[in-house]
Amino acid sequence: MARDPADRSRGTSGSPVPPGAAESIAPEPGSAIADSELDLLFARFSGHAAILIAVSGGPDSTALMHLAARWRDRAPGGPRLFAATVDHGLRAASAGEAEEVARLAGALKLPHRTLPWQGDKPDHGLQEAAREARYGLLAAEARRVGASALALAHTRDDQAETVLFRMARGSGLAGLAGMSAETTRGGLVLLRPFLDLPKARLLATLDTAGLVYASDPSNLDARFARPRLRALAPALAREGLDARRLSRLARRVARADAALEAATDRAEAELVTVQKSGRAISGSAFAALPDEIALRLLGRLVATQGREGPVELAKLELLLEAVLAALALVPAPFRRTLAGASVTVRKGQVLVSTAPPRRLAARIATNSSAEKAPVLGKSGPRT
Repeated sequence: MARDPADRSRGTSGSPVPPGAAESIAPEPGSAIADSELDLLFARFSGHAAILIAVSGGPDSTALMHLAARWRDRAPGGPRLFAATVDHGLRAASAGEAEEVARLAGALKLPHRTLPWQGDKPDHGLQEAAREARYGLLAAEARRVGASALALAHTRDDQAETVLFRMARGSGLAGLAGMSAETTRGGLVLLRPFLDLPKARLLATLDTAGLVYASDPSNLDARFARPRLRALAPALAREGLDARRLSRLARRVARADAALEAATDRAEAELVTVQKSGRAISGSAFAALPDEIALRLLGRLVATQGREGPVELAKLELLLEAVLAALALVPAPFRRTLAGASVTVRKGQVLVSTAPPRRLAARIATNSSAEKAPVLGKSGPRT
């Protein structure tokens, strides 16, 4: 059996990082983090002049602030560090927790600011809305202090939970790749130095330092999906599906996803032409692509020409099947719309253009010979 190639973490520069670098620092999952480990943990910090650390007051982010300050004190001349706490205002204790973070930040000589989430809160999707609000507030604070990066305290346990969460929701490979140690969002670099570390090591570090931290009861609230998945973790671990293996799965999926994206880049560069009406590709060339590359390429074209935001994977898969079915039939008009993009098969080409506004589109009759046709793959019907 072939030996697995080494896992690689992804960085914004595209250069490989040793797999599980932080994971290999100490064999004992419950050991405190030593000063000798800090340079490796915070290696990605060195490329920035200023970094904002997101600190909720919980154990993971408190450990991040504490260890980042220790690293800074050992290596003067590094980036300027700032800390910020988002107070969502959802619990009576949150204001006091933010004050505790501010006190610890002061003791560590880190400038700190509390960012309140103001305005009405949604009745549904509260955790998702809180995450978006938190990122918006932190991004604005990063701009205010001149930080090019935001440091987040996600651990290996969080990565495992993310993989399970996305798996349960039917994510594709990009979703199952989980979080990256370094990525970019809206021009702000997101750094996750603890992504290969078990949470137990952070708890041991805080205990050794004698630092207290807050516990958010919503992390145990079974009304939310993530706490329910968290509660399943011990049973899954007994079956071998522990955080270490789920995190390794995420790295392997990320590696495969990167290869597929590179193949899609080549297909787009070689096959897609820009026309006045949109983007076009030869129907025969499109049908000859591996299904996954064709799917990704179609998704890119829909995203480029569409006007309605992200494309839902399941709907994109159905669209691909319909396009391939249309290409396999005697040439006849075919048109579908998805996410504000119009996909047409005609004259041996697949054309993706911006769809007309919905009111106008409603007056255009659907005229597709593939509407009720069997769905064909490259070697016959798909089931």
